[in-house]
Formats: sequence, structure tokens, C-alpha cells
Amino acid sequence: MKTILLIGLGRFGRHIALQLNQMGHQVMAVDHIEERVNDILPFVTNAQIGDSTNEDFLRSLGIRNYDVCIVAIGDNFQSSLETTSLLETLGAKMIVSRAARDVHAKFLLRNGADEVVYPEKQLARWAAIRYSSDHILDYIELDEDHAIFEVSVPRDWVGKSIGQLDVRKKYNINIMAVKNHGRMNVSVTPDIMLTKDQTMLVLGEYRCLQKCFHI
Repeated sequence: MKTILLIGLGRFGRHIALQLNQMGHQVMAVDHIEERVNDILPFVTNAQIGDSTNEDFLRSLGIRNYDVCIVAIGDNFQSSLETTSLLETLGAKMIVSRAARDVHAKFLLRNGADEVVYPEKQLARWAAIRYSSDHILDYIELDEDHAIFEVSVPRDWVGKSIGQLDVRKKYNINIMAVKNHGRMNVSVTPDIMLTKDQTMLVLGEYRCLQKCFHI
């Protein structure tokens, strides 16, 4: 369990708060709009109305006590940038800030953010990959070059064992797990036979995954 300061309770921030609540983390939520704070209060440890660009207000929250500070402000980049910079000045251990454009990400990283999330861009990439191919069911981006894909078993793989296919040698990818009717088997062995009802979690470089699955 971590203690998290969440600043900004628009749609993105609210979704983060709800997910953190489900995961059992302690969350202090902050927004300058009273209605947003009241709406989220039942789902977080505590919530306050305040201006995150005010140094005295931020200092009163005890910034050093939080494991992670998330700046989820999406409607005012100036406020997001000022808040990020103040959090660094006040000694935040970890700052994650939301960006809406590439240039925003650069400024945030230069002014205190340890990491930047770019939900619109990340979702656009996910949707483009997911819905431009019939057999890609989901994917997780690990970095700019690597990803984990959930894929249906290609037709010419059905009835063959993982050992027979030897995809690690042929395509430089790894089959991490096999899912059958929602049940995940992570004990992948060469003798596992693949069927048309299964899906696989495969790890590798984008270019290798694209070549293997004709994306």
C-alpha cells in the first residue's frame, strides 16, 4: 500500500482515484472545485479544496510524506507546470504529471516531473493497434520498442506445440502465457499444444511482433 497525493479531479483524475481506491492505496485528493472534491470524497482517504499553485497550500499537505504525487490537471497546462515545479521544490519523492501534447511532456520533465503520462496519445496508439488487426486483443506498452500483446492463435499454429513453433528462435519473441476461456496458464512449456480457442501473451520488440503476426 502506498500513500498518494492526487491533484486534479477531472475525468482522468477521478478514474485514477477510483482505481487507486480499488487497489487499497491511501489517497489524498485535491482540486480547486468543491463539487469535484465532494464527489470523490467517499472513494479516497481524504480530500481537500485548494489551489495547487499556492506554495503555502501545498506545503500544508506535507508533500514529503507521500510516496507518489500525481498531477492529473488536464484543463490548464500553466497550473500543471507550476504545480509540478512546486512539488519538486517541496521535496516530493516521485512526481508523475499528465501531458496533453509532446511539448507539454518536455516542459514537465524539465520542471520537476519524474515521469509523464500522456493518456490521449497512449489510448490512441492502443486503439490503432487493437482495432486495425483482427487477432490483436490487447497490448501493454513497456517502452518505445517493447510490448506485450494478447493475440489469438494464428491458424497455422493450431495443433502445434510451442516447442515445434520455436518462435523465440524464429522471431525473437517469447510466449509468456496461454489463456484458455479466461484462465491464464503462465507455466509455459514446450509441449503445450495450441488450439483455436486459446489466446497467448507474447513479449518482444514491436518490429518482431509486427513481423510475426503480420501487423
